[in-house]
Amino acid sequence: MEVYALVGASGTGKSHRASLVARDLAADAVLDDGLLIMGGRIVAGRSSKREETRVAAVRRALLVEPAHAAEIDEALKRLPPRRLLIIGTSPRMVDRIARRLELPLPARYVAIEDVASPTDIRKARRVRRDLGRHVIPAPTLEVKRSFSGYLVDPLRFLMRPRRGVDAGEFVEKSVVRPTFSSLGRFVVKDTVVAAIAARSARSGEAIPRVLRVEVDPQPEGVAIQLEVAVGFGYDLAEVMVAAQRRVKDMVEHMTALNVLKVNITARALFLGQSSAN
Repeated sequence: MEVYALVGASGTGKSHRASLVARDLAADAVLDDGLLIMGGRIVAGRSSKREETRVAAVRRALLVEPAHAAEIDEALKRLPPRRLLIIGTSPRMVDRIARRLELPLPARYVAIEDVASPTDIRKARRVRRDLGRHVIPAPTLEVKRSFSGYLVDPLRFLMRPRRGVDAGEFVEKSVVRPTFSSLGRFVVKDTVVAAIAARSARSGEAIPRVLRVEVDPQPEGVAIQLEVAVGFGYDLAEVMVAAQRRVKDMVEHMTALNVLKVNITARALFLGQSSAN
């Protein structure tokens, strides 16, 4: 396996440029901030951007935790890339990561200044300083699985074509604001999730009442259990499936949480005013 490195100070746009540099070096895998990304998928690791403090984030990026390093190592052996691009703040940091994974030291160190203009670097620093935003070089759908409860925004751009090689392609990355950002934390209480789920489940006379809601928070997202009253004369399966979809879509849209599952149980039959009389 050939190893390459992209190095530069924190907040200079390394992750944003990772896809371009990987393509130019023909690297089919990227190791960035604790995540191993290959073929547009996160195949192993845990992002340092999920850590509570900056110190913990640095340790995560350096693969200090043995289990984390072992997970990356196993994935590299199982899906051996021909070339690996390691992203770090300095050659020394990249060398430490390579040694921890028992990989050869990088054959080439690419400085961020070689692939980004001074204007681009200043802009990246300003975005990091003023907005606390970080880029992860993986599609939003992949990132959301690991970043439940974080606001994850897609960032799409057209990668310039290489002369005589390709016609260019669209690449999607993700933008997040980590927990350790000095700009504050985004927290969604279980009671809020329950209220959104209850409101989303109700649907006129088909589901006029939500009797109970239980929210089970998990590291990857939330599981939601609902008990409802269903209106007389409605197709039960159709009504319940539609309610499941509404709850999942609305909770994910309003909270940025991953909804792992929505279980709905019909506990009562609502006859309505006219039927009851």
